[in-house]
Formats: sequence, structure tokens, C-alpha cells
Amino acid sequence: MNKTIRYVEKVSLLKTVLGVLIACFSIYSFIFQSLFGIVPIAISLVLLQTKGVEIDLLSKKIKNIYSVLGIDFGKWKELPEIEYVSVFATQENIAIWASSASANVKNDIFKLNLFYDTNKKIEAYTTYEEKEAFEVGHHISEALNTDLLDATIIGCSKLVDKDIFRETGTVKYLE
Repeated sequence: MNKTIRYVEKVSLLKTVLGVLIACFSIYSFIFQSLFGIVPIAISLVLLQTKGVEIDLLSKKIKNIYSVLGIDFGKWKELPEIEYVSVFATQENIAIWASSASANVKNDIFKLNLFYDTNKKIEAYTTYEEKEAFEVGHHISEALNTDLLDATIIGCSKLVDKDIFRETGTVKYLE
């Protein structure tokens, strides 16, 4: 088994292309026209940033990663004793503004949380795919030798049978 686990959210191709185009426009505008070019660079950084987690199993440390175009930022901290890994379903709200009009877009997402000290959590990973959330959650729970909890349905959390998931890739619950 690897001594380090690393998961970073994927940036969509559209966001990457848009972020790079805005960054190029910003740099061109800053160099050849005005200081106005600095403003759009912040927008491109938001489009290009990703978040994730890296866990060093040997030294028992964890780092929340913020990455822009493959350049990582983050600080190592002591990994607390993880009680369980949870896959949680929620929605992300994205506000889009153009001139005087605005719209809110909602996307279903799945978050992976590492729980410790009864109710404290570390947000480890976010994805749009339920299957990917369970695959990552299973990998982390196996590496940390802890339980995997399905909390995708509000008020109905159940422990996942990790042996069945490992063998078949399907989510079945412990009795």
C-alpha cells in the first residue's frame, strides 16, 4: 500500500479553457493597456482552483490542498484518530451575474468527510459522481482502517459493507 493518499477535485475542461483564456486576456490587458487587467486574473484563479486532501499514512499527517494549474498550496497537520469516513449528498449553489441579471445554478454534489472526536470533521473531497465518492471513500476508509458511512439520504445514514464493496463495487449495508 502507498504511504500517501492524494485526492484532488477535477476541473472541467470548460472551466480550464475559460480560466486560461481569461488569464491570457488579463495579462495582455495589463501589459499593453491598463491596470484593469489585474481584475480578471482573480476570476481566472477562481475558475482554475481545485481542492483536495493528501494523507501521509506513515507520519499520520494530513494536508488540505488548494491547487491552481498543478501548483499546490497547503500545510501539513497532525491527523486525528478518524472514527469513520462519510459520503454526504448535498447541493452547491453557484451565483452567475451578468450586467444587471443574475441566476442561481444548483448542482448535486457528494462530499467526503473524515469524522473524529465524535462530531468534528475534515472535508476531504468533493465530486459530482456518487460512484466516485464511494470509491474514494472506500479507499480512504481502508487505508485508515475505519468504517464507511453512507449519508447520501437525509436522516438515513447506514454503514457500508466494505467487503462487498471491494468485491463488487456496489453499496450494500451492514445489518
